[in-house]
Amino acid sequence: MVVFSSLTSVESIKSVCVFSVRGSDGTSLLRGPPECEQHAAFTRDPRLSRCVTFSRDGTFFGWCNGHSVSVVRSSDGSIVSTFDLPKTALLEFSPLNKILITWQPYNKSQDSSHSDANLQLWELQSGQLIKALYQKKVDSWCPRWSEDEKLSVRSVNNELHFYENNDFNTIANKLHMQKVSNFALSPGGQPSKVAVYVPGSKGAPSFVRLYQYPVFGGSSAALANKSFFKADKVTMQWNKKASAVLVMASTEVDKTGASYYGEQTLHYLAVNGETALVQLPKNGPIYDVVWSPNSSEFCVVYGFMPAKATIFNLKCDPTVLLPRFRPAKPLVPPSSQVAKPQAPDATHFSWSPDGEYVVTATCSPRLRVSNGYKIWHYTGSVVHKWEMPSGSELWEVLWQPFPDSCFPERPVKYQATPSDLGTTQALPTQVYRPPALRHLPATASSKLHEEEPPQNMRPGVLWEKSLSKSALKNQRKREAKKAAKQELKPEPGPPLEPATITNSQSEPTSGDPETDKKIKNLKKKLKAIEELREQQVSGKVLQKNQVTEISGADLILQRESTSLLVIHNF
Repeated sequence: MVVFSSLTSVESIKSVCVFSVRGSDGTSLLRGPPECEQHAAFTRDPRLSRCVTFSRDGTFFGWCNGHSVSVVRSSDGSIVSTFDLPKTALLEFSPLNKILITWQPYNKSQDSSHSDANLQLWELQSGQLIKALYQKKVDSWCPRWSEDEKLSVRSVNNELHFYENNDFNTIANKLHMQKVSNFALSPGGQPSKVAVYVPGSKGAPSFVRLYQYPVFGGSSAALANKSFFKADKVTMQWNKKASAVLVMASTEVDKTGASYYGEQTLHYLAVNGETALVQLPKNGPIYDVVWSPNSSEFCVVYGFMPAKATIFNLKCDPTVLLPRFRPAKPLVPPSSQVAKPQAPDATHFSWSPDGEYVVTATCSPRLRVSNGYKIWHYTGSVVHKWEMPSGSELWEVLWQPFPDSCFPERPVKYQATPSDLGTTQALPTQVYRPPALRHLPATASSKLHEEEPPQNMRPGVLWEKSLSKSALKNQRKREAKKAAKQELKPEPGPPLEPATITNSQSEPTSGDPETDKKIKNLKKKLKAIEELREQQVSGKVLQKNQVTEISGADLILQRESTSLLVIHNF
């Protein structure tokens, strides 16, 4: 970590921080914050830019405006290189800024069997072409480098091709796997590790494997292996120490119909062979996953609205349920809330490299109205605001990155920084009162709507948060089966005396169950005959057998009474 002797040193670094804005009005660079102003040495490009990017250390800035690709120095705006590539759609810098990579959509003319290579690698300083390659798919279009550029890798059909020391004319090694769909090279230096994803087919599960270069052969070559179902695509993230990788698997369609955005699961793999499924306490989509800078924990934002955010340790156990987590710099302890800013309609959020400021933006095409951005201090004060003119769109905002440990840690402030633009803190809301009652004195009233507690905090389901869906289903089945057995099993204990029925409709019994049964049947017959008599009196035409039953009622009563009397005397 670099330690500065005075605040002046810190301010000098702040002054060179650059902020990029790309929209329908062109591409521009700003200096700041806290004083955000146009970069004096950079002339705004009014043409529509397809893409913008900074080098990994923030030294260079490049963009493509549909006519050419330009690269300038971020500090003074001086031009480094210009390339005549009007169709370029994506560009990237290598880690040490030696190579500029450009990609344009693959296009094969109908009248020719040959097409031009659409992936070019250029030497940045001289502008010379190093290698031209074919890359049809935009997924994993850019080769991946180790931080020292001693190793690079790219996906070619069902293989991963490895190159050493930026020699792209010689393939140093290959990793062949059937239907390789995605890969992720570990950060840091040597030895490099690579995570490889192979989608499932014909009932077989998908899987991710970890390898250490160049050990790819043999059954024990894989450092870790994790297989899973329900995966149409994955995103993989290594931590900074290259000791573990997070794999978010997602499907395009949720077969249960619970989510329009498909279904997501999160998996953990470590280079020591440990693997796990990250159990999330709430059902719903996974919106974002990020590693902590110390590589010992990660944060997940997930669940149906209202969404939750949870920090997990390397054992995939939740440690903090409502974190104040920032990936840029852990200045704020997870248990203390510094501010609660409000940024309605924000589609983009990112921290400045010094961890002091945040930018929130409303960008098109996600939202085509009210486009603009705000830069505010982490205490909630807005330091800069820009709203796009009517008819204009904002497409992208991007901070200039800096190498790690460029900024010293500073104590956390809990008081809002003074600003002419005010604060984004949420104002206290007043209880709604109907217009007819607003002239009366205010009285205490109950809430119109009760806030819904999180799913894992509801009564009766606290124990469910650590179980998967299948384990939870089996647990409920076992409990239901156990409860059914308890109901059928008689409880042990001394014989109890017959309970005496004491209700208003209880009737005297003879003491003989057989006699009581005959008495009950006789009453039932007499009641039916009485109902027939009432129907006859009301004028209803009865059937012949019903008339016979009414006329023989006295005979039935005499015969049954005599039988009951004999049984009773006996």
